[in-house]
Amino acid sequence: MTTPPASGSTPEPSGVAGSNRIDDARFRDELAKSAARHEAERAQVLIDEFIWQATTLGIAPVPLRATTMSGHDVRTDKQGWYIRKNRSIAVGTDGCYYILTVPGGLLDRVRGVSLKPTPPSLQVGRGGRDGETGDLKDFLARALQPDRP
Repeated sequence: MTTPPASGSTPEPSGVAGSNRIDDARFRDELAKSAARHEAERAQVLIDEFIWQATTLGIAPVPLRATTMSGHDVRTDKQGWYIRKNRSIAVGTDGCYYILTVPGGLLDRVRGVSLKPTPPSLQVGRGGRDGETGDLKDFLARALQPDRP
């Protein structure tokens, strides 16, 4: 025996409720992707300004180094400016944002690694547990101070 639908509601054909949930999930996913793209565009403006200021102030880029998941220091194929004190995030001379923690093995330690850019975020260290989090604008401003601690 089936239970009749509650008053004022109509029964949905089989699969319609599941389809609505899938459509809702897709819509939420698209909204999140759109928000991330918009944030990355705003962050890129800050990065472009930073590169212009660093160049104008004569702050030379340095060869970037990355750390493997196992803790080994490796060469990379990029130059730029570190924006975190622990050197785990940098801005490249190419205007890209790089996370400098990479997978890697013995061969990567010998040959170095090729960095892949990450879409920048307006919040550095979001979701991290090391305590060094904050606005991208603040991290970039500190990187422009050569005598920072």
